[in-house]
Amino acid sequence: MPSRGAQLMVALLILGVSAAGCAKRPATTQVSSAPAPTGAATTTSGSMTAAPAPSSTQSATAAPAPSAGSSGAAPSTSAPAPGARPSPKEFVAVAELKDVFFDFDKYDVRPSDAKVLDANASWLKSNDNLVLIEGHCDERGTNEYNLALGERRAKSTMNYLVSQGIQASRITIISYGEERPLCTEKTEDCWAKNRRAHFLVKPR
Repeated sequence: MPSRGAQLMVALLILGVSAAGCAKRPATTQVSSAPAPTGAATTTSGSMTAAPAPSSTQSATAAPAPSAGSSGAAPSTSAPAPGARPSPKEFVAVAELKDVFFDFDKYDVRPSDAKVLDANASWLKSNDNLVLIEGHCDERGTNEYNLALGERRAKSTMNYLVSQGIQASRITIISYGEERPLCTEKTEDCWAKNRRAHFLVKPR
C-alpha cells in the first residue's frame, strides 16, 4: 500500500497536469476564434465582416461605371464626396445656362462652345447654385461606349468651368450616353443635337 506521502505526490501531480491543461485552453480558444472574422463566420464577428462587404461591393460597382472615363468619375454622379451625392431629381434647368455641343466621337470643347461656357460661368459666379452637368451622345456606338463618351463630355465641360473660376466642389457630372436623345430622327442634324452637355442647378 503506498504511503501517505506518495499519495500526496500523485495528487499534486494530477493537479499540476490539469492546471497546465487549463492554462493552455484560452490560447486555443483565441486561435480558433481568430480566423472567424477573416473567414466570414456566422457569429457576431461574421456580421461585422458582412457589413463592410456591401460597401466594398458598392464601390466596386461604382468604380466600373465611373471608370468609363479616364478621370474615374462615376457616370452616375461625381464630384461631391461619395454618400453626399445629390440626386439628379433635385436639379432643375434654367434658361440662362445653355447647352454645349460636340463633334462626332469627340469630347473636347469647341471654340464656339467655349463662348457659351464663358457666359454660363459668368452666370454661375453671380448665382451660388450647385450644378449638374449631363453628358449625352447620339445613338451610334454601343451603350457602354456612349456612357463613357458622355462622361468625358461632361467632365471636359466641368474642367472648362473650373478653369473659369467655378469651384469643382459645386459641380456634379452624370452620363446618360444615348439614353435621353433630344431628337430621334436618323439624320446628322438630329444626331448633332444629341451630342451635348446639359446644365441643371439646385440651391446650395
